[in-house]
Amino acid sequence: MVPSGVARHATGGTRSAGGSTRAVTRTLSDDPLGGTVRRTVLPSGLRVLTEAIPAMRSVSFGIWVAVGSRDETGPQGGAAHFLEHLLFKGTRKRSALEISSSIEAVGGETNAFTTKEYTCYYARVLDEDLPLAIDVMCDLVADSVLNDADVETERGVILEEIAMHDDEPGDEVHDLFARAVYGDHPLGRLISGTEETVTPMTRRQIQSFYRRRYAAPQIVIAAAGNLDHAAVVKLVRQALRGTPLDTDPAVPAPYRPASPAVRTKPAATLVEPKETEQAHVILGCPGIDRIDERRFALGVLNNVLGGGMSSRLFQEIREQRGLAYSVYSYASQYADSGLFAVYAGCAPGKVDEVLELTRAELHRVAAEGITEAELARGKGMSKGSFVLGLEDTGSRMSRLAKGELLYGNLMPVDELLRRVDAVTLDDVNGLAADLLGRPMSLAVVGPFDESAFAASR
Repeated sequence: MVPSGVARHATGGTRSAGGSTRAVTRTLSDDPLGGTVRRTVLPSGLRVLTEAIPAMRSVSFGIWVAVGSRDETGPQGGAAHFLEHLLFKGTRKRSALEISSSIEAVGGETNAFTTKEYTCYYARVLDEDLPLAIDVMCDLVADSVLNDADVETERGVILEEIAMHDDEPGDEVHDLFARAVYGDHPLGRLISGTEETVTPMTRRQIQSFYRRRYAAPQIVIAAAGNLDHAAVVKLVRQALRGTPLDTDPAVPAPYRPASPAVRTKPAATLVEPKETEQAHVILGCPGIDRIDERRFALGVLNNVLGGGMSSRLFQEIREQRGLAYSVYSYASQYADSGLFAVYAGCAPGKVDEVLELTRAELHRVAAEGITEAELARGKGMSKGSFVLGLEDTGSRMSRLAKGELLYGNLMPVDELLRRVDAVTLDDVNGLAADLLGRPMSLAVVGPFDESAFAASR
């Protein structure tokens, strides 16, 4: 399914049984709020998208793979994240030190991250150093050697990362909430895996995951900044020549389907007892998926409820009553599911009052809706945050890749702003009545046990 008002990518060209026999390039947009966006599909099914912004002197280059923690089986928990670490440890051409030092020597930076649905490896460099960045990043993603010694070294690093995460209750509560909603479904598991899954994981298991999942049709390469599209495509093809990503003709993999929808758990209360100075609570419910047409109304609703200092929850809980330092609402969206939740960090003795006020505000908005003034403010926040977020090459590169990888299209900036402007009061209030009227799950990390919240279930 493609959202209305957005055209599918046209590929054109001659195809064999497996895919195009030559690279096929299209201009997707010449955006007045950005640069010229072009897309090339290589014979292998790997896609290259660029946005040329001549006014910039830098380029952000990213390799995005359509695999994340939700693609793991239970025993594989943490494999995608483990692999993300290992790809920086060396290839047939470069050692780990050569990978990092070559980019840092020109003042660039590299990094990577794993999510539940995709993994990204990226570099940001001066425009003149883009050929180097392409060669290094393509090399590490396509041709890592995964030495046994490196597996053991990074296993220790990841176990430390997991332990560090456990010492951050403000982060842990979000994972606890996901487990309350999704249970043992992969969306409810930790991206990093656990000590029980990471400790026994072998190099052979990781290597198998690498070669099965990191296939050319699953990969999108995106770059934004002062660049030439044809030159980027040529450099990518040169960098991948002779690697496992230099494969027979194939077609790009479709973006992850939105059905069947993920089954969520009945509303639950999960408490992680910890002797913390501050309690961390999340109250929320299953939300909407990534391509639901109501996502623009959801952005407005989220802004009104807890999206900024002028939001209802911030004003009521922090500004007027001083009950919490941090309070906000948020929405997470996946291909086939989503979350909507309110987070608050407060003194343990204030948790009951914070929860009571939060529930009351959610019920009020569900029953009465928001006002015209709040609608206008919420829409303005959505448009402003989106446009201001495109002020650097990194965000523009990410926009290209996510459009291709997660939606199968790139929505022009003007079209996205138009879609926000088109949100009506009825749209938001209808969504609020549906979403905020759902049974709510509660996650708590702090000096409590579950019996402390038995009455709130």
